[in-house]
Amino acid sequence: MRYAVLGAGGMGIQYGVLLQELAGRQVDFIDTWESNITTIRNQGGAFVSQDGKDRRLVPIDVYYPEEYQGEPDVWIVFVKQQQLPEFLSRTAHLFRDHQVVFSAMNGYGHFERLNEYFSADRIYGGTALIGAYVYGPGDFNFTGGAHAKAMNMCAYDGHEPDEKELAIFEDFKAATLNPTIVDDFLGMCMAKIVFNSVLNTLCTMYQIRFGEFERHPDSRWLTEQLVDEAYRAAEHAGITLLGTRESEVETILRTAGVAHPLHYPSMYQDLTKGRPTEVDYINGYIASIGREHGYPCKLHEMLTRELHLAEHAFAIHHPDAADTNG
Repeated sequence: MRYAVLGAGGMGIQYGVLLQELAGRQVDFIDTWESNITTIRNQGGAFVSQDGKDRRLVPIDVYYPEEYQGEPDVWIVFVKQQQLPEFLSRTAHLFRDHQVVFSAMNGYGHFERLNEYFSADRIYGGTALIGAYVYGPGDFNFTGGAHAKAMNMCAYDGHEPDEKELAIFEDFKAATLNPTIVDDFLGMCMAKIVFNSVLNTLCTMYQIRFGEFERHPDSRWLTEQLVDEAYRAAEHAGITLLGTRESEVETILRTAGVAHPLHYPSMYQDLTKGRPTEVDYINGYIASIGREHGYPCKLHEMLTRELHLAEHAFAIHHPDAADTNG
């Protein structure tokens, strides 16, 4: 199958490069970040490294939406939530009825956006415990080796795995993304949102790596409080998450301390580059579910507001850092 990745950032580059190199698939990249496209073209590809080592240049083809003429079988979408509406609008003329789309973006809300362009039976969602960091235009770092990666995938409309999904699964498997097909789309997505609501938000607020959080003596207690409140909100909404509270806590702490201790979350990368974070789609989404079903999520509500305060403070002290792309 042929793939095209919307969003040539850390995660998009990682998925695309691994599919290209390990699964032997043709992969095109579509982006709107001008300096990223210009740099990749000028240097003949994207520089990638693994855990800060073995930096190398990988030849890739990157296009603006308006100039791309390929017809992939599968679109892979990794775009910031705030940038997604414009990105899809600029790419809409490329979408065809025979194509399917896969996304494992953080937060929730992007699947409804994708559903405006693709029928529900052609959308596959995923959640990824896979780390990437953008050093700058055309320069990316993957965190955690082949055995540290893990992801789930599920049909958006809940249908049984079909030929197309199984083919994507096999390609992801060959690319060492370690996929698992699950049968509960919303439960899958909520479990990842809960995961991100702890590590992404707290590590961003205090500008630390995953491993630095995990080594703090109160990391388990903080994780348990946030996980419990999120699970209570989900229970009030009638949502059954994949896994238990206990397994979610262990997954978070193991990912932070063992699988990806050197990783800075994408939310941190946004904050320190002067971009709005996706906290409203993560902690804010959990808080909104609680409000809608009569269970106030005071912790997640507070973290959402605190992170917006961190954005405000960073903008005051770093007025030249604003970067709306990447």
